[in-house]
Amino acid sequence: MSTSNLDALIPPEMAKKAEAVGEAKAKMPVRQMFVLSVLAGAFIALGAMFSTTATTGLSSILPYGLTRVVAGLTFSLGLVLVVVAGAELFTGNNLVVMAWASGRVKTYELLGGWALVYIGNFLGAVATAWLVFQSRLHESAGGDVGDLAVAIAAQKCELGFWTAFVRGVLCNGLVCLAVWLSFSARTTTDRILAIVGPVTAFVACGFEHSVANMYFIPHGIWVDQVPEASSATAFFTRPERVSGPSWSGFLDNLFPVTLGNMVGGGGLVGMIYWWVYRVGAKPDQPAE
Repeated sequence: MSTSNLDALIPPEMAKKAEAVGEAKAKMPVRQMFVLSVLAGAFIALGAMFSTTATTGLSSILPYGLTRVVAGLTFSLGLVLVVVAGAELFTGNNLVVMAWASGRVKTYELLGGWALVYIGNFLGAVATAWLVFQSRLHESAGGDVGDLAVAIAAQKCELGFWTAFVRGVLCNGLVCLAVWLSFSARTTTDRILAIVGPVTAFVACGFEHSVANMYFIPHGIWVDQVPEASSATAFFTRPERVSGPSWSGFLDNLFPVTLGNMVGGGGLVGMIYWWVYRVGAKPDQPAE
């Protein structure tokens, strides 16, 4: 009778697994990849929605740091859904560079896969933001949920290029470390525990995730356009801020954050672990 090995994989074995997973992702049929990427955008958006709702009003009763930890713990739902349920997320797929660096994935497969997944993530996240807006969740807690959603979007739109880029680097370094750690897992519980720590850290520190911002900013823009003191939302007020979120601010945020995510995930995690564990190792043999 065979028995299952529940010991976690060690880093050299994780690197070999990352290559195999990356190759499978890059060679996935277009239809399947696109649908799974739309789901991933929706999953991350659900985590963002949960995080905003859970932290509404907390800053008045908890210190800043603890409020941010709650934001991170709840946001972790998004990546848990991506990894456990199965979906294609642009930021996590930056680790496909490991298979590319070993010659198992062609450059056009790498870039084409990233582009398709990015588009699918965008559609999934924005569509979810619209559905959440239509649900009128922003009216909850006397409009405080909406006030927080607008404030989050406005703050992101006001970031300078360099700040947004660096926060994108740091964010996806942590996100890809979460995915990297999940490669060691043997059970669903392992995967979830591996994900929660790094994701909580990036959210708590205020780093920038391109796919999450595809939800946060459009949702904040739509909420900001709700007429103040309308018949349906007479309690809804605008938070104090320098300026409101805008579509131009959305693009100004998304470009540097996406670049930073690619550098942080693909460069500082994927390529470094590939160089440490896979340089000189045969693709069909375990790394030494």
